[in-house]
Amino acid sequence: MAETSEIICVACPKGCTLQVKHEGKEALEIVGAGCRRGKDYAICELQDPRRMVASTVKVKGGLHPLVPVYTREGFPKPMIPQLAKKLREVEVPAPVKLNQVVLPDALGTGIDIIASRDMPMAKTIQASS
Repeated sequence: MAETSEIICVACPKGCTLQVKHEGKEALEIVGAGCRRGKDYAICELQDPRRMVASTVKVKGGLHPLVPVYTREGFPKPMIPQLAKKLREVEVPAPVKLNQVVLPDALGTGIDIIASRDMPMAKTIQASS
């Protein structure tokens, strides 16, 4: 039995409200797309919803204790809680460079988690003789 869902498209800045008639994960009709990407977005939302994920991971010996990270591409939405749990376990040694992979192939998805800024090593204070 077909049902209709309302999805707000975020594929472009317009933010169109899409009316999607579907049976399960199969889209039958998509109305309201203001650009061609809207239909693709609606189909993806039905079949394999993904989100960019931003978080932090621990840094050993860094200037700060955490470094911000994000997914290189959209991550499967149902797996985000597992990813968050995994990221709490990750600790990388300083220094960390911008775009450095801190967790390759996260949860076997083929999606890397990368640093979104540099994190230098902590300065050590040397005692004078």
